Amino acid sequence: MAESSLITGYLSALSAQLPASVVAELADGLDQTRQHYLDQGLSPDAAAEAAVAEFGPPRLIVVAFTSLNPARRAARRLLATGPAVGACWAGALITTRAWAWPVPTAARIVFGLTLVTVVGLLAAAALGSSYRFVRRAGTAGWASITALDVTMVVTVLLIIPAPAWPVVVAIAASMTRIAWSAQVAVGTDSASINT
Repeated sequence: MAESSLITGYLSALSAQLPASVVAELADGLDQTRQHYLDQGLSPDAAAEAAVAEFGPPRLIVVAFTSLNPARRAARRLLATGPAVGACWAGALITTRAWAWPVPTAARIVFGLTLVTVVGLLAAAALGSSYRFVRRAGTAGWASITALDVTMVVTVLLIIPAPAWPVVVAIAASMTRIAWSAQVAVGTDSASINT
């Protein structure tokens, strides 16, 4: 059955902010709802209006999907666990006198600035209102925090051949976060995050 211009415009508004797969599902549901109203005897235009009214404004649909975005959930989880992992690393770095390590000052500054940027990306993903923005910021945030974790683990293992228990705890915390991030990247959430 031919789509009305009202439904076409409605789906176009959703397409501007949601992934194509989500819009396709919504289009199918909208068509079924319109068909239901046609079966009740409404004219094609009235059925389209009733179906669109039942679905609600595109803005509310986008807000609902954005709040359920897997990238938002991942960002919130990383922000929630970040202080604990950071505390583990703070203890490890203090007990091993990291200020005396042979790491160039420029590398320390770049690492610190990158960490601040990553926290900003994760906060933007956790609080953002645009589905695509949340997806991009969340994906960049969890990929970057994984890279920072790997950098810390490798650096510490190269500098400290026999790490003390605070370093082992910090490495374990980072490795746990790396493993979780890998699950997000290749698991069931990845299709939604990368869509």
